[in-house]
Amino acid sequence: MNAIKISYLTACDSIGPYNADMPGRVATKPAPAFGAQLAALRKARGLTQAQLAAALGISVEMLTYYERRAKNPSADFIAKAASFFGASADELLALDGKTPRKHGPPSHLAQLTERLAKLPRAQQKVVTQMLEGFLKQAA
Repeated sequence: MNAIKISYLTACDSIGPYNADMPGRVATKPAPAFGAQLAALRKARGLTQAQLAAALGISVEMLTYYERRAKNPSADFIAKAASFFGASADELLALDGKTPRKHGPPSHLAQLTERLAKLPRAQQKVVTQMLEGFLKQAA
């Protein structure tokens, strides 16, 4: 049994370590914006998950959770990570000043615009001229 284990380890060592940066199975869902930003900053610094986890005083499993699944990270962790990377909390949370909107069905105007785009050019021109005339009067 030991001989099999040793030869297996030797064979694996020649291939290289299994992606030590990413323990567990491959993620099937995209990471939340915070996790993607955290992973991008970590990789830009050339750090492994283990190195960053040690620097932040958390376990690798917890860091993996933050990078892959956490939609609402704790304020304490955000502050630690932002301080470590020398970034603002907004940068770390990937906030661009806009409140994220829920995606629903297209608006009535968007539906009309799609229908207009499918019309022949001549008819599009007529509708556009009507709209421009109406908007000019309304202003």
